Amino acid sequence: MDHHTVATISITGTCFDVLGSLYLAYDLLGGQHGPLRLLTRVVTYSLLFGIGYGLGLGLFFGLASGIATGVTLAIEFNRAARGLDHYSLPWEGLFAAIRGFAFGAGLYRILGVRFAVAFAILITLGQVFAYSRGMRPGMDYSASRQPRFTRRQFLGTVVRTLGYIASALFCSALIRHVDHVWAFAVRVGLVTGIVTGIGATINPYIEYYAENLPERRLGVFGIGLILCGFALQSVQYWLALFDVRLT
Repeated sequence: MDHHTVATISITGTCFDVLGSLYLAYDLLGGQHGPLRLLTRVVTYSLLFGIGYGLGLGLFFGLASGIATGVTLAIEFNRAARGLDHYSLPWEGLFAAIRGFAFGAGLYRILGVRFAVAFAILITLGQVFAYSRGMRPGMDYSASRQPRFTRRQFLGTVVRTLGYIASALFCSALIRHVDHVWAFAVRVGLVTGIVTGIGATINPYIEYYAENLPERRLGVFGIGLILCGFALQSVQYWLALFDVRLT
């Protein structure tokens, strides 16, 4: 097993421990009027997108892109939930740049720095353009127990998929550092599109849950996160115990 993978697993476990402790400290953080609504969104969206991207494009990519996507989406949805207008374009451009940088960082270990930088710039510009045309995460916002996938969200998912495929193809032609160019580009586009579509579909339920935080369940969720964190952090010690060689 690669030592970078072990380090990534341990860091993820530490993050789970910290988040679990915050949920257990619900009352200390101000209860129902504290920051846990935002934190719940961050955790949920980070896990959703991190697992989805990780299954399709690797653990490190899932960790980097999942956290960046979860944090930025949580901030935007938290504002939409309060009935406020969307952020100004410069702020939305910053969110796009954060996600673009994370995607580039996720691809860096696979394809090198030149490809990663070029891809990050392209998808950031594409997201900024989408924001300028009214295509943003908070459009058609809803908080309910029913899944929903509107026509605009479907269109946005298709455009996102095609945009990521085109960006990967362009970077491959520019850098010339990718084997099986079309297979990789389609993989990036489909993974991004599928995860985006799933996220948009179950988004109303996530928002409903975030807006109706039951105190006891928060404690149980916090304990669950801590246990997951402990399990992930212990991986490195189990590997040492069983003399598993690291590369």
